[in-house]
Amino acid sequence: MTFTPESESDAEEIQQRVDEAIADNDVVLFMKGNRLMPQCGYSKRALELIGQHVSEFETVDVLPALDQYREALAEHSDWETIPQTYVDGEFVGGSDVLAELDERGELAASLNAE
Repeated sequence: MTFTPESESDAEEIQQRVDEAIADNDVVLFMKGNRLMPQCGYSKRALELIGQHVSEFETVDVLPALDQYREALAEHSDWETIPQTYVDGEFVGGSDVLAELDERGELAASLNAE
């Protein structure tokens, strides 16, 4: 049996939420779950990496309407997977990209934390 979250929001509402979250926050992470309970390892890793450099950032749980969020996020990036990180309205990448930036010592600058 597959769990499919029920969403009360339509695609237009989700698109508006995504657009506003990206426009209104310096750093925003679209993830599965939330800060207290990440629901996948990749989201947890992205959360940890960002948290090492930035204390205040927005997170958006995409699970309540996963397909609609994927579609809405496609308007901002060609990235197909979740999590997705945006800084100052620009797409940075998923957890693998954040990890690569961290390994090269470039993550803090990419998050505008310096």
